[in-house]
Amino acid sequence: MITAKAAADSAVPSVPGTAVATGVPEREEPAWPWKDAPIRALVQRIHQLQAERAQAFRRLEEGHLQYLRSGPPYDFPRYRSTVHEVTQAFAAASREVLAVEAELAGPRGQPLLASHVRSLQQLEQTRLATVALLQLMGAPELSGQENALEMHPLKMKVIKTMEAISEVLQDLRFDAESAE
Repeated sequence: MITAKAAADSAVPSVPGTAVATGVPEREEPAWPWKDAPIRALVQRIHQLQAERAQAFRRLEEGHLQYLRSGPPYDFPRYRSTVHEVTQAFAAASREVLAVEAELAGPRGQPLLASHVRSLQQLEQTRLATVALLQLMGAPELSGQENALEMHPLKMKVIKTMEAISEVLQDLRFDAESAE
């Protein structure tokens, strides 16, 4: 049972409009800080988010290496914790990237820039899925010559995806300069 105090303390009111009935003010969504920002600032934010993603990939790689060095027996709970933290970082970056894409596609009327951001998001999803698969295949329980042969094309896919990400970022920067 939800008490009045618990309902008042919750971040989201249980029923919209209950503020009047309960006397507890409804919490508003925070304003998106980039709503009225110039396109240049949105592009800079995309680049900052990419830097955050790169840092998250480094943490994921380091966590995987620590996992491999920890055993046997392997410290899976620590690795799982790292994966969880990195997943949260990727999810937060993705939400903001999608918000920038929506801003560019909608109110800003910049479909080309929005398509670059969408491509970037898709490439990052591909990169993350491929890196995760590589880490799974590199698990000590699955290591073998057959996996080593299968891993090479995946490593090449990660490299090609990173190159494509760099190209999209360059296109985004160039086209944003032309849009202003």
